Amino acid sequence: MISDFAMRIADCKNRTEAEQGLRSEFADRAKVMSKKSSDQFPSHFSIDLKAALRNLKSAIVTGAMLFMLCSFCSSATAQQPAKVPRIGYLSRTGDSKNPGPQVEGFRQGLRDLGYIEGKNILVEYRYIEGKSDSIPSIAAELVQLKVDVLVLGPLPAIRAAKQATKTIPIVMVTTQDPVAAGFVDSLARPGGNITGLTTLQRELSGKRLELLKEVVPGISRVAALVDVIQLSELSGGTANDFQWYEAPARALKLQLQPLAVRGPNPDFEGAFQAAAKGGASALITVSGGLFNSHEKRIMDLAIKNRLPSMHERSDYVEAGGLMSYSADDADNYRRAAYYVDRILKGAKPADLPVEQPTKFEFVINLKTAKQIGLTIPPEVLARASRLIK
Repeated sequence: MISDFAMRIADCKNRTEAEQGLRSEFADRAKVMSKKSSDQFPSHFSIDLKAALRNLKSAIVTGAMLFMLCSFCSSATAQQPAKVPRIGYLSRTGDSKNPGPQVEGFRQGLRDLGYIEGKNILVEYRYIEGKSDSIPSIAAELVQLKVDVLVLGPLPAIRAAKQATKTIPIVMVTTQDPVAAGFVDSLARPGGNITGLTTLQRELSGKRLELLKEVVPGISRVAALVDVIQLSELSGGTANDFQWYEAPARALKLQLQPLAVRGPNPDFEGAFQAAAKGGASALITVSGGLFNSHEKRIMDLAIKNRLPSMHERSDYVEAGGLMSYSADDADNYRRAAYYVDRILKGAKPADLPVEQPTKFEFVINLKTAKQIGLTIPPEVLARASRLIK
């Protein structure tokens, strides 16, 4: 029994020594591995790794903050409505109920360019409605509204706006020579804040007389209905409108009889009585702001007196006049919309050349011809751009 106990003690001792040997062997291996690890990774590696982790964490936090800031700014920008440009438009014809072909042409031009009134563009319309003396004050009113662009036709309006502002861009559609009127330096390089179109309305005066004589071969005396202010030199050095007909009339061996009327209440009846007494056999109207609200009245008097009439705008023919020859008014105002678009997109009026018309229209009212007992020669009808029946 004693011997068995001694044997167990000896066995435990051997196991303990074996375990200690294993521990020693494991310790030695750990030292070797630690040394290899130390050789492969420098002592400062753990420090650099911690710093890199701190930098990465900082970058993530900063990026998140920048993302939130950008999102906020984008949201704020999206919430702010875009500025809608506002245009000031002064029309020489029509009124708010019946704007006329010029306004309709301008509106069509805007639509063609992607503008929708009331949504991405606003237009402040003003109409003369026969009150020529109010033109400068209406132009000044539009300037005071601080619109983004002015669209003007009447000569006094362009002149008044030019004097009132040097900063608001002005798109003109003028019947006059804009260089002679002092509005621009040249057609190619306007300079200043004005550009647009010239309709060559006065330059076509001779052509109108030629057509009138071709339609009524026997005429020798032509009455010219004109606002009295168009018989005198206009302020600014522009020649009077009536004189544009004088030289062509002499060349065609026609006598001109001026029928001068004066606003605000022109005596058209008295003018036509004077034409009858003077033996006039045809009529020319020299367009002006005074006549714009009296077109139908004038045409009715011409028909009553059986006078073949020639006009500078097609709206007179639509009101009952016999013929007109002019640049296409609707097309001119469609082009005015093009200028507005260019300016709103950053172009300067000084850099946009003034355009001259390329499209002309010859309009004949066949109903009026029948009323006054006139037969239009077939070769003339063939050249008409439009026939009103």
